[in-house]
Amino acid sequence: MAELQAAPLIEQAVETSGLSDFGGDEWREALDVLVDSLNREGRLNELGEAIFSGEVVAYLTSRLGVVEERRVHPDIANGPVTPPIVIVGQGRTGTTILFDLLAQDPATRVPLTWEVDLPCPPPETTTYDTDPRIEQVDATISGVDLILPEFRSMHPMGARLAQECVRITSLDFRSFIFPTQYRVPSYARWLLDDADMASAYRFHRTFLQHLQSRHPAERWVVKSPGHIWHLGDLLAEYPDALLVQTHRDPLRIIASLGSLVPTLRSLASSDTPVPEASAEFADYIIEGLDRSLEARLDGTVPADQVVDTQFASFMADPLATIATIYDRLGLELTAEAEGAMRSFLAAHPQDEHGGHRYTFAATGLDQGELRERTKAYQDHFEVPSEPLP
Repeated sequence: MAELQAAPLIEQAVETSGLSDFGGDEWREALDVLVDSLNREGRLNELGEAIFSGEVVAYLTSRLGVVEERRVHPDIANGPVTPPIVIVGQGRTGTTILFDLLAQDPATRVPLTWEVDLPCPPPETTTYDTDPRIEQVDATISGVDLILPEFRSMHPMGARLAQECVRITSLDFRSFIFPTQYRVPSYARWLLDDADMASAYRFHRTFLQHLQSRHPAERWVVKSPGHIWHLGDLLAEYPDALLVQTHRDPLRIIASLGSLVPTLRSLASSDTPVPEASAEFADYIIEGLDRSLEARLDGTVPADQVVDTQFASFMADPLATIATIYDRLGLELTAEAEGAMRSFLAAHPQDEHGGHRYTFAATGLDQGELRERTKAYQDHFEVPSEPLP
């Protein structure tokens, strides 16, 4: 199979869009590292090569469009981004359902999947619920269902559901979505250790300004597990952001991701063993948790800007947890917002797609070793160990 090359994909995006201004070139280093990692480590099959190439062109095309909209309407750059509420917990800790529930508050603006996937032109208030791009994105998601039907039981998908920041920073090619979709360990290490994440967070703000330019936001709520490794960079861009960190037994996180990641990677590769992905992600997860602990101890994350929630408590009574979050952040949980959240819960039961089934044994990892490695995190945040499936 021929090696992937970045240059033809860039040329295709320019030709397709008729635009050439990418708003700087910081993204190019990240794309080059990603492509090199995929060529050496990705084990892509033909479908994977096509999927990745299509994604790169789509990300670049979106970036070109966002930059062009900003050129034509320079006032977009002056749009204030109210200090966002940022959910920063690791994956599989209840972040998605928390995000979706917070999105039900009429005072809250979240990036929805359809507007993140197809951001140009910016969404309009008058057509926000009827924009034809909603059906277009849902049709694409239905195609994923056909190829990977089990994935929806692991992670909800839908054009009108809230979308994560990893999909926004993908337009800068600094995003943990790539190690989740593809086997790219050297890219992941670069992302965690060497990448200048200031570039990604600058573009994150640019993207929010773009989305709110014709559909204003009273306050933004955003989320991504990817923030956990870069809390200092996040707060450098949004120094007044309010954080919500969700916590769960790290071994349950590792076991769940050890199942999810190989499933997602199987779209692009025919060689995605669970033990290999589990060991890889165990290192990433534990490092992220350790960094979040260090950020608390050294003051990077001020105590008055963060609320901690425990997975078990949240799942037992989501609305009580949300009421606590609102109280701690000085927000009003109105009867209208609470009613909308209750309606969403009723319409989206936890196991509506069968639930995600996984076992720790499938990871092939040593439980005792991992317990020792996660002890400091669990002790500090008082995170209980759970029975392992």
